[in-house]
Order: sequence, then C-alpha cells, then structure tokens
Amino acid sequence: MAKIAINIATGSLQQPEIIVGIDLGTTNSLVSIIHPDTKKPIALKEHDSSSLVPSVVHFGEAGAITVGEEAKKYLITEPHNTVFSAKRLMGKSYKDISDNASFFSYKVIDDGTDNLVKVQVGDKFYSPIDLSSFILKELKHRAEHILKTPVNKAVITVPAYFNDAQRQATRDAGKLAGLDVLRIVNEPTAASLAYGLGLNKEAEKTIAVYDLGGGTFDISILKITNGIFEVLSTNGDTYLGGDDMDNAIVKYWLQQSGVSEDELKQNKELTQAIRLKAEEAKKHLSLNDTFTAELNGDALSITRADFEQLIHPLVDKTLACCKNALKDAGLKTSDIDAIVMVGGSTRVPAVKNTISNFFGKPVNDSVNPDEVVALGAAIQADILAGNNKDVLLLDITPLSLGIETAGGLMDVLIPRNSKIPNKVGRQYTTQVDGQDSMRISVYQGERDLVQHNRKLAEFNLTGIPGMPAGMPKVEVSFLINADGILVVKAKELRSGVEQSIEVKSQYGLTDAEVEQMLMDSIAHAKEDIATRALVEARTEGEQLLQTTERFIQKNAAHLTKEEMMETAGAMQALQLAITMEDKNLIQTKIEALNDISRPYAERIMDIAVSSAMKGKTI
Repeated sequence: MAKIAINIATGSLQQPEIIVGIDLGTTNSLVSIIHPDTKKPIALKEHDSSSLVPSVVHFGEAGAITVGEEAKKYLITEPHNTVFSAKRLMGKSYKDISDNASFFSYKVIDDGTDNLVKVQVGDKFYSPIDLSSFILKELKHRAEHILKTPVNKAVITVPAYFNDAQRQATRDAGKLAGLDVLRIVNEPTAASLAYGLGLNKEAEKTIAVYDLGGGTFDISILKITNGIFEVLSTNGDTYLGGDDMDNAIVKYWLQQSGVSEDELKQNKELTQAIRLKAEEAKKHLSLNDTFTAELNGDALSITRADFEQLIHPLVDKTLACCKNALKDAGLKTSDIDAIVMVGGSTRVPAVKNTISNFFGKPVNDSVNPDEVVALGAAIQADILAGNNKDVLLLDITPLSLGIETAGGLMDVLIPRNSKIPNKVGRQYTTQVDGQDSMRISVYQGERDLVQHNRKLAEFNLTGIPGMPAGMPKVEVSFLINADGILVVKAKELRSGVEQSIEVKSQYGLTDAEVEQMLMDSIAHAKEDIATRALVEARTEGEQLLQTTERFIQKNAAHLTKEEMMETAGAMQALQLAITMEDKNLIQTKIEALNDISRPYAERIMDIAVSSAMKGKTI
C-alpha cells in the first residue's frame, strides 16, 4: 500500500522529498522552500517571527550550544563564548585574517602556519566547519519543525568569490549538520533566479548584483546565456556593511551627548543599548525624515539628511567597488541590463538612489532583500528536484572525485553534482626531504577517509628533483569531458615532470550503489569529520615536531638551558598526545609548544636579520 505524506500544518499533500534552499550568511541565515500549493518560493518562519536566524553560536555550561536570537544575547555578556561571523573564517588560515584579528571577540588560534584557523572556546577547539554546521543544524531543525517532515537535502549558497576550499568547507558543514548538499550555488546567481532572470532560455543578459549585508559588501557582474550563469567579475569589501552605518550614527550621538568612546567601551550594556537604538534609527529613517528617542535620560535625535551625509563615504566605497568590477569585466554601466539589490542594508533609500543613478536605470528591489538569496536557492533546489522543466540541467557527476592525502584522507577536487564537462587543479607538496616520487591515488565517494570510498586508479609521479620537504609544487588536475571520462594529470611545476591516467565513464556504479554511498556519508558524517579532525591534528602535530627539532639542531647555540628543557618537555607532551584519540588534547599541546617556541624563534630571527644587515650570514 502506498503511503502519502500530508503536512499537518497546511493540510496539503507533500512531495516525496523536500529540498530546501539555505542562505548561510555572515550576519543572518535562513531557509526557504517552494510552496507545494502556490509553487512560489517562500522563506520559512514561525507565525509572526522573522525568517532570519542570526549566524551566532553560544557555548554554555555543560556543552550546551545555542544558535540564533538566543545566542545573540550573549554577545555582550559572554563574548569569549559567543561566536559570530564564522563565515569569514571558512577555508581561511590565520595569516589570511591576521589584519582583522581584533574584529573577533573570541579566541582565534594563531599557530604561525598556513593551516586552517581554529576557534578556542574553553578547552575545546572548533573549526569554522563545526561552527557553520551548528547554524545549519539549527536551520534544519527549524525547517523540520515548521514543515513537520524530515529535511535531509539542501542547496546552500556562497559568495561568488569563495574559492574551492571555502566551498568544500561549506559542503562539509552541511554534511556534518545531517544534510545532503546537492549543490553549492553562488549568491548572485540565486538572487538573479529569485527575480526570474535566467529562467528564460532565449534571453541573454548582463546583470549586476549589488549585495550590502550587515557586515559585508559584494558586487558581482554576471552574464546569463541559455540559462547558464557565468561570473564575469566580483569585487567588494568584507568589512563594510549595515553595521558601519549603525556605528556612524553612534559616533554622531556621542558627539551630541559629549560621551567619549573610551567611556562607552567601559560600559558594555550602554554600548549595546546605543547600538540597538542606532539600528532602530537607520530603519526608521528609510520611511521617515527624523528619528528621536531617549537613552539614560539623554535625548537622541537625527534627521534623514544628517544620516545620509554620515553614510555618504560608505556608499562611495561601494561605488568604487562597482567601478572596479565593471573594469575587470571590461564593461560600461550602459552594458548592464539589470541591477539586483540584495541584503538588508539596500533598503536605505540613499543606497538605492545612488546605485540607480550610477547605472542609469531603476534597480530590482521588489523582492525582500534579506530573503532574495534563500528564495533563489529554493528555486535552484526545485530545478534539481526536476519540478521546473523550463530550465536545462547539465550532466553532473554522481559522486565526488578526489585523491588520497596524508593520513589516508580524501581530498575532494570535483564535488558531487558538479557540472560536466569540468576541469579543476590543486597544488600539493612533499612531506619528506629529498622525496623523488609521489603516489597519486584517485577515489570516488563522499566519506572522509579513502578506505571508505571506491578506488578508481593509481599512478606514481616519479623523477621529482630532490628538494627539502614542502618545496616541490605538484599540480594535480582532474578533467572530465562531456562523455564523463576522467583524465587525471600530475605535474611537478619546477621541473616540468608529468604523468597522467585516464579513467572510464561513470565508473560502473548502479543508482542503488550511489544512493547507498550517499546515505552512508550522511549517517557517518559526525564520526567521519571527527576522524578527519583527529588525523589532521596528528599530521599538524607531527609536522610541528619535525620543524621544531630541525630548528633546535640549527640554532642550539642561541637557546638557553631553560628554553631547551621547556621545549623538550612540550615536545614530549605533544608526542604522547599524538598517540591518544583526543583532537582537543593534541591542539592544546600544539598551542603549548608554539607558545614556548615563539619568543625564541622571533629572537633568533632578529639575530639573523641584524647579521644579514652587517653582510654576514648566520
């Protein structure tokens, strides 16, 4: 007997499986679906509440984790235990964010390497993937609560400028949250879909997507041909948004009231209160000419004209980015057919008018700018589900393709559901001094350890010139042609040594086997990612031990006896931790060894520099 699912909340018949669209944002995130009755995209919300979930995670007593509005309350009272803007950390090393480290009120670990950042809360270490997975898990629960049905499949959006590592990190976060991520879609593409741009296959259009959120600004120029979106250029500022508008109002009021910024810093409750009032003023001035309020007995007021003057430099900054994006795309403002407005801060009339004047045409702003990306993601999900027959879906890869890296980990080069034909390359290096060959093992599957995936091929790249570990640059490239044949190439860039192998089409798996591999990857996501984190921590620890040992051998004369003893103790503790099954313990011991070696490493570096200045080498 066939079972029919009915949504208790709406009484409507349900599709066999719902695929949700998720906008994983820096400031806010949300989830949307195509409504089964109206066939229109809607953002999910409960009764009168907002569709937005603040992208904030709070770590409380006894491991309790809260996400969203609840977590936001702790930003002032418990800043060290409350993580915001985790999206800024996705796929980044500490070096990438070091210039803006002061922006984060929580502890971002600096291990002096190119390894991906970690956040420390108490004695636990979290990757940006963990943090984003908590937000995605909350969105999944929220959707399931509203729809009264399990939600296991999603399309997630990312900025157009996200690189391969950042996209893979977003996929991993989805998997960890229990979601099968069918596609990662560029945010400007999703916003364009929400306006119906690109749904007409005959139309050829060039579009500017202007996205001004709470903390970030992006401008993307897209070309749509036959329903295929091509990103021509992107530009922006990852530290510019509505928060800066609020701060401009706060500074204006401080001048009015005579309170200094230092006084404000001492009083965190007042800081938060005045910031919330400033946000209220900004919103109020979109529809009114003046705003007045009272705070701690002080009268606060601002006119729309004053506000527009305050934010003029901020809007000008976005215009400079627009000019750069057009220049990079080799276009003029007259070449742009449509402008799509995204992000809550584009509600400010001064922003709309300035952008409209700059491009010389009205902007598209009829869709809620907070929801437009998520709505577009739901449309993309509907296309993937095969419900929207008007849009062509290109052939895609059924399972992820990648190679084996240190510790038996799977490094995905072409994620599942990627369009065919496809080409991607990534650089690797050697782990041992003088290593003259590298084994390239090609795997297919969704699990984090290659032992759980399917091996497709293997070959050796030989003849790598003897160099210190980390020096050779080996580029591994995957090319899938229109027939689904995969060609894997490995080339050592310094010497030009090259080797390649061809793997036949579709790799002989039935639909049932593919489905089983996907189900396994979701079922084991938590333990897989925990295993990956443990293997990565061990590899990082072993590399640190090797480099520390080499450094000490070379510079023993410049170290004190105490430093030698302390270092030996810390190395022993790390060596022991590596044998345990505790990732956080290994990270703690890595951090301890780094703390001991950093001061003398800097001192020896200074000696080397001053000797070099005198014309000597050390």
